[in-house]
Amino acid sequence: MRMLFDTHALIWDFLTPNRLSQPALEALSVATSAGEVAIAAISLWEIAMLVEKRRVVVAVDCQTFIEAILQARQIKVIPLTPHIATRSVQLPDSVNKDPADRLIVATAIAENVPLVTADRNLRRANIVSTIW
Repeated sequence: MRMLFDTHALIWDFLTPNRLSQPALEALSVATSAGEVAIAAISLWEIAMLVEKRRVVVAVDCQTFIEAILQARQIKVIPLTPHIATRSVQLPDSVNKDPADRLIVATAIAENVPLVTADRNLRRANIVSTIW
């Protein structure tokens, strides 16, 4: 099973995995075994911003932290493409207005994979399949 992490779920998996739901943990286990865990490129920027603003406090520099997260589960980074950019601005208003969230949802749609997210708004939007 392929899957895409929302940024917060990715950070939680690495720092506080007990915050993930049981269905998310189970899906993650299957996807990790298959080497099919991915994130949208914008998540790298979000992590960097969270570390820089000290909303996520880590004992290493930001780049080392990001590389450790990616390496832990051999996470693939899905690049921002013209299709994803265009799709992100065409999403209905039921999706968060946050550009990062819109790009993450558009990436999940473009890749035709479920999104692992605790974000109630994204789950309720019913635009993309979600796991939580």
